[in-house]
Amino acid sequence: MSPTGGGRPAAFLDRDGTIIRDTVYIRDPKDVELLPGAADAIKRLNERSVVVIVVTNQSGIGRGLLSPEEYEAVRARIDTELAEQGARIDATYMCPHHPDAAGGCDCRKPGLGMYRQAIGDYGLDPRRSLFVGDRWRDVAPSSTLGGFATLLDSPSTPDEEFERASSGGVGIAASLADAVDRYLDALPGLGGRQ
Repeated sequence: MSPTGGGRPAAFLDRDGTIIRDTVYIRDPKDVELLPGAADAIKRLNERSVVVIVVTNQSGIGRGLLSPEEYEAVRARIDTELAEQGARIDATYMCPHHPDAAGGCDCRKPGLGMYRQAIGDYGLDPRRSLFVGDRWRDVAPSSTLGGFATLLDSPSTPDEEFERASSGGVGIAASLADAVDRYLDALPGLGGRQ
């Protein structure tokens, strides 16, 4: 599937600060706390056949602050908590690299590696997709790939990133639920909210 070809719509969601409370390098599944309205927002995407893709930088692995096994246990806990509320994530793409890794990588956001992989794996159309997160790096890929970008007004979002969003034509929303509502109302063929 071409990165700009026809395909299914997706919601590319950041994890920490978007779906769960950002506790910085979360290692213990007991610390997982879904943000208010996040499960319902994801469930509404599921109901409209929007593929839900989590795209997350996890440099804590590259920094030696958490293990891949700890990351996986947290990921599984998130899936369980969402399932308990009738919601599901279709796939998760994770970059474990340290930001200063020798040679860099193409997967660390705002790089496009994880997005392009998901587009190919699931036959997605980025132009009909939603990009949401609490940092500019979460929504910046939409400037290349197309689609609807929404920066969340979160305690973890630096002020300068709101200015960047405003000047870059990126929407700002109070929550993932708000961002999903706007997206579903705007995207032709999904029939608006029910």
